Amino acid sequence: MNIYDYVIVGSGVAGLNAARLIPKDKKVLVLCKKVPWECNTFYAQGGIATAVDKEDIPSHIKDTLVAGVNHNNTNAVEVLSENSRACVDDMINAGMQFDLNTKGELAFTKEAAHSRNRILHADGDATGRMIHLFLMGTCQHEIETNCVVNDLLIKDDVCYGVQYYVSETEQKVVYAHNTILASGGIGSIYKYHTNSTAIAGEIQGICAEKGIELKDMEMMQFHPTVFKGTSFARKSLLSEALRGEGAHIVDENNNRFLFEYHPDGELAPRDVVSRSIYDYHSKTGLRIYLSFDSFEKNSFRKRFPNIYENLKQFGYDLPFERVPISPAFHYAMGGIATNVDAKVKGMKNLYAIGECACTGLHGANRLASNSLLEGVVYSKIAVDISMKENFKIYAENYDKTIRSYVRNKEADKPIKERVRQLMWENAGIVRDEETLKKALEEINNFFNENIGRLLFLRLLTAKSILNAAIERKKSLGAHFIKEKKC
Repeated sequence: MNIYDYVIVGSGVAGLNAARLIPKDKKVLVLCKKVPWECNTFYAQGGIATAVDKEDIPSHIKDTLVAGVNHNNTNAVEVLSENSRACVDDMINAGMQFDLNTKGELAFTKEAAHSRNRILHADGDATGRMIHLFLMGTCQHEIETNCVVNDLLIKDDVCYGVQYYVSETEQKVVYAHNTILASGGIGSIYKYHTNSTAIAGEIQGICAEKGIELKDMEMMQFHPTVFKGTSFARKSLLSEALRGEGAHIVDENNNRFLFEYHPDGELAPRDVVSRSIYDYHSKTGLRIYLSFDSFEKNSFRKRFPNIYENLKQFGYDLPFERVPISPAFHYAMGGIATNVDAKVKGMKNLYAIGECACTGLHGANRLASNSLLEGVVYSKIAVDISMKENFKIYAENYDKTIRSYVRNKEADKPIKERVRQLMWENAGIVRDEETLKKALEEINNFFNENIGRLLFLRLLTAKSILNAAIERKKSLGAHFIKEKKC
């Protein structure tokens, strides 16, 4: 029987960096849901954070904890920051090129909620894309595209591999000594989001089905500044770096209203900015814009070339015109519960890294640009630990029935659309216990319908988010409960 040393589910920063670090003589299969670049990493405009030096580590840790409202796993934060510069330098030494300043040194910039300049960018506002292209160029292992995982082969705390669709009706099974989940978050469960359309939370649903712990699933982050001028569910992100370097959020009267909510205005943590925009618009009905009037045109085009060109296609002449914005779902702080060794809790050879995982690193609100860093740092940890432990499976020991699932059914499409609306309206920026319970009741009713496997898994993930939100009675970070009026 053909057994891989590793199967990696996902081709974003976490999955591909893990593949980069696994020796060439190992047998590795990377499973990609669509094409490799259809992932959140490829769309990431913002940079990658790193402690600049040893002296910056305490400050980076503190900023991460403050943004996370101290709901973080402090150990996970320490591991991230202490390993950050070495992991970034390792990529640079392998050929990754970040932007440099006029002196030819790494150009560190600042973003919201960071106390100092520590963000690296590549090609201005295309950091994720450039990292992804670099990692694809260094991948020496097999990549299979258009694979949608529909099951994990688990018995007695051992993962024997995965089952996945290769077409609408055909399924395959692959066995592996180590399985690394790097499948990303849950964006397509929400009506409006910034994520790749490939990101829909099915892996989290499989874990819920298998009794694997999901942690902090109520902690969903909404990016405050996405371009409002399209009808697509996936909204174009307007990077946090814009605000970090001088862009202002204003209403239609050019009033910078955010200072009414937080002394840091545009540079307040993301959950505060998103909630403030939501509240201000609800109270006033005024349209909200991102203003670039502090920028000079040539420097703006050089620093944010992709944003400039993208918005030019919609008829905007930046930095001279304001752009309409609104919040949208952006990032899942919660996910598959893992230890700081990147291993899924209770499992012997199953790892989860990147956005699908939850070490508790981000707490109740992710600090800007810590996500790409998390993928880089924890992928290295997963590879190091797995290489050291050298766990081996015996495929013949997996004697459970391998089921054949129907991928999609006729009833799925309208239910998917309803789920996305329910999650946006009830498990969004501002929440209410009563409406959360009503949404959960409706989600539970969908399980009684004749639905396909992928929708079933999405429903399990949506259910886990709603249950977690109901259980947390008080507001904390990104989880904000609307106060009842007396």
